[in-house]
Amino acid sequence: MSSGKTSSAADAGLTHLAVSLRSVTKTYDNGVMALGPFDLTVRKGEFISLLGPSGCGKSTVLRLIAELSAPSSGIVRVARHEGEVLPGHGIGFVFQEPTLMPWTSVRENVRLPLRLAGVPKAEARGRADAALASVGLADFADAFPRELSGGMKMRVSLARALVTDPDILLMDEPFAALDEITRFRLNNDLLALWRSLGKTVIFVTHSVFESVYLSQRVVVMTARPGRIQADIRIETVEPRGEAFRTSAAYSDYCRKVSAALAPSYSGQSTL
Repeated sequence: MSSGKTSSAADAGLTHLAVSLRSVTKTYDNGVMALGPFDLTVRKGEFISLLGPSGCGKSTVLRLIAELSAPSSGIVRVARHEGEVLPGHGIGFVFQEPTLMPWTSVRENVRLPLRLAGVPKAEARGRADAALASVGLADFADAFPRELSGGMKMRVSLARALVTDPDILLMDEPFAALDEITRFRLNNDLLALWRSLGKTVIFVTHSVFESVYLSQRVVVMTARPGRIQADIRIETVEPRGEAFRTSAAYSDYCRKVSAALAPSYSGQSTL
């Protein structure tokens, strides 16, 4: 099957879809088949989590969507704005590590994608400050990364991903290295941002509890080569908060997702 990608939201029925992967595989140069065949559709404005064991291809899926890697076979389609001019505009990527430049300010770290795209300095500064305000760091624009906590650094990374106003936000285990209290707080803040900004979010995590709390859908992946073991919709009253985290419904969903995940860790599959 041929591989390809389209930038048209209307192409192949993508009017209401943000992302479509059809029969996608990925085999690396060393012969390791990391993914596939893998099929996934994500509607505009959805928040989904990819959950699975290490090495199952979760990060590979994000890299394919972001065009940081090409599929070995199959079709990846991403809906984008017509006539977009900024390189990479349409997709924001938050990695597991903040990867901030230590020698410059928080504002300049956030402004970097706009500077690389040639956006005028005054406009870029205003957009960077607005992005920082959206993640609660308006008062830290002139600080340096060394002056920030781990959670604050991750907020800066999120602001940098948001500064180009992407339609799709890809997040690769961004909170994995944080303590539980900070992680809970950032989960709540991320949900608030998602509700207010209307972004499509694809979130990679190893945590059953985090995936159920954040997502409208939890996509459980098999061990390598990664495929979809289960696609579980999380239906609950919005907006979510601590009441949901301590509810019977939350516990029930966590058990359901854990049960779907179990074969991936035992080396078995129900496919």
